[in-house]
Amino acid sequence: MTAYFIQAFVYLLAAVIAVPLAKRFGLGSVLGYLVAGVAIGPVFGLVGQETNTIQHFAEFGVVMMLFLVGMELDPKSLWAMRVRLVGLGGLQVVVTAVAGSLIAFWLGLVWQTALAVGLIFALSSTAIVLQTLNEKGLAKTEGGRSAFSVLLFQDIAVIPMLALIPLLALPELMGAGGVDDHSSFNLVAHLSGWVHALVVIGAVAAVIAGGYYLGPPLFRYVVGAGLREIFTATALMIVIGIAALMSLVNLSPALGAFLAGVVLANSEFKHELEANIEPFKGLLLGLFFITVGAGINFEVLAAEWVTVVALGITVIAVKAIVLLVLAWLFKIRGSNFWLFALSLAQAGEFGFVLLTYSVQSSVIPSDTAQILSLVVALSMFLTPLLFIAYDRLVLPRYRSDKENDRDADDIEEQAPVIVAGVGRFGQIVCRLLRANNIPMVVLDLENEQIENSRRINIKSYFGDASRSDFLEQAGIENARLLVVAIDDRERAVQMIRHVKHYYPNVWILARAFDRGHGYQLRDAGADDVVSETYHSALELGGHALTAMGVHPMRAKQMTWSFVQNEEAHEDELFEAWKEIEGGISFSPRYGELFMKLEESLNIAMSQEWHEPRREDVPVWTPPEEGQR
Repeated sequence: MTAYFIQAFVYLLAAVIAVPLAKRFGLGSVLGYLVAGVAIGPVFGLVGQETNTIQHFAEFGVVMMLFLVGMELDPKSLWAMRVRLVGLGGLQVVVTAVAGSLIAFWLGLVWQTALAVGLIFALSSTAIVLQTLNEKGLAKTEGGRSAFSVLLFQDIAVIPMLALIPLLALPELMGAGGVDDHSSFNLVAHLSGWVHALVVIGAVAAVIAGGYYLGPPLFRYVVGAGLREIFTATALMIVIGIAALMSLVNLSPALGAFLAGVVLANSEFKHELEANIEPFKGLLLGLFFITVGAGINFEVLAAEWVTVVALGITVIAVKAIVLLVLAWLFKIRGSNFWLFALSLAQAGEFGFVLLTYSVQSSVIPSDTAQILSLVVALSMFLTPLLFIAYDRLVLPRYRSDKENDRDADDIEEQAPVIVAGVGRFGQIVCRLLRANNIPMVVLDLENEQIENSRRINIKSYFGDASRSDFLEQAGIENARLLVVAIDDRERAVQMIRHVKHYYPNVWILARAFDRGHGYQLRDAGADDVVSETYHSALELGGHALTAMGVHPMRAKQMTWSFVQNEEAHEDELFEAWKEIEGGISFSPRYGELFMKLEESLNIAMSQEWHEPRREDVPVWTPPEEGQR
């Protein structure tokens, strides 16, 4: 038992150290887990052969992930993506498998082994790709959705691959693979083809029907017990049970879990299920990535490193080329074109499964399988670097192209008010100014926002408001007021600093994202700074007090006292903040002032208050005719 505790501690310690460091340096959690695995496995030798066993257990995290992914869809959404699911996904698997088989055959492998290798490298890593897409907020993009369609089809394609591989057995390898007899755990091992098909269809139908008809009553029964841990146990029981059923009929457990998730997508218990499964999914996926890193055989890698690296780069390059061609055929354009190709260019975790199965089925020699498993691991290890390349090389170029694909408009008219940025914040300012017939000029880099402003007769021009020549065209020299509401923090600060230096008489109002950004804007010269969430948060806070029984007018008084208290200490906090910006890592003065602010706020909130009598409340009366 002590050994298990020590091993668990080693795995968790590696994750706790490596993953936050990787995130801090912008490398993503997946690369952190992989590095942690390499550190505790091949480098320091803290874990041994148990990593293979743990990896099979940790692969259940992929099953849980696809269950949660399925819950984000419903049958209508699944039907809507049928073209890319079958067309894009099917072509990717077939074309990549053919290309991989031809290369393997050209390298000297017999055609049976070459075909198995092609099938193995046609698959991509569902775990790494979906985890990274979700982390980076790319899952809802066109490239992310297309990648998911391909990954889903690949999971489906594993089924015929498992059926095909035993048919490729080589007589000279018979007996060398050590085929394990799992017939006692496989209901379809000795069934005829048509009976096998009926059993598979029955299992899939059981998952769908059970989720639709038995799931809701079961969850209601469990919820009636009032024990959260029993609900968690029920959620795990369902996912594990579905995975076991799919394995018994030789189907992909991940596919079965995905179908169950789709069936339960509209369930009233959807959010509770997600909340209970998510922690287990994250932990198991992290453990899986660690075992991939820890499972790298450095002895084989040292002996065959040229072959492994060359094959790894070849796999990524060939798959990327195939994916780029398919992306072009299916009209995936812009940065999504590269996101789709780079995200799926690696081999996948099912590659380890198929490699083991191929050795057991006498299709791939064990020494060749060792090298190929290193190639699979290397390609997975390089995937986070491909995402980093996408972030730092591809995205900036397309953002730049997006900004420059249209020349800035020629500004024909000028106005005393210039509004830079007409998004969700700036448009409110524009509507208020327009309602009071105050002339203004609007500048923005979004075509859609410009067109919307023009529809309501606001003079709007496309262009970069932070450019000095564009501001001069807009009449900044003669303007009375500049409203800065652009989304780029740094450009907003630079723009205010430039305007205040060359046109000090222009009054500048600026939108801040948070307190720190507000100080930066004020330091740059903004005359009035408003945080975009400050007043809406105050309003919601007042409603929260009212909901808890505070009199509405007392709630208003409290929010007003909050504002006054903030304004009373604003200058002191600003001066203390300058010390931090000047190089002091932590300003004791700033901390003391902030605590002083909180104490004065508590005093202001605790002041006695009496509900006003009706006769004390002033009533507005319209002015007489002569006073208007």
